[in-house]
Amino acid sequence: MAQLKKTIGALLCVVCLLVPLNSATTRDVEYCNKKANYAVKVSGIDITPYPISRNVETTFAINAATDETISGGKLKIDVAYWGFYIHSESHDLCQKTECPISNGNFTITHKQALPGITPFGSYTLKMTLSDANKKELTCINFYFSMGFIEAAEGLAEA
Repeated sequence: MAQLKKTIGALLCVVCLLVPLNSATTRDVEYCNKKANYAVKVSGIDITPYPISRNVETTFAINAATDETISGGKLKIDVAYWGFYIHSESHDLCQKTECPISNGNFTITHKQALPGITPFGSYTLKMTLSDANKKELTCINFYFSMGFIEAAEGLAEA
């Protein structure tokens, strides 16, 4: 039994090394308030490259849809590490997508390189989108990790 576990572990390590490091993955999202009827519906987030690495620019493409025209607003990002708040930033919505946003599908793109001191582990990203009048249009959470876990997640999702 111990020999079988060692063989499976070695095989898993070899397979993880073969997983392309620049492949994209689509992450599911959870709404901050599951009972809210948000004006913007988010269908998923594409992360490229995945797994996420330190000092490498990562693109987060948020796929969304709306039934109303949005002329501008703010995108707020809050990050937690193992459940502890560590970072917050805000961006002009029109710098992340083309404004005005007409009804239908659209994509918000955010690019960022995580610094070399970013620790390995599990992260939660909360994104809140508000219009020019500060009305909350959507609020989502999604999870990602950096380190040994991310290679296994990439393999499981491939």
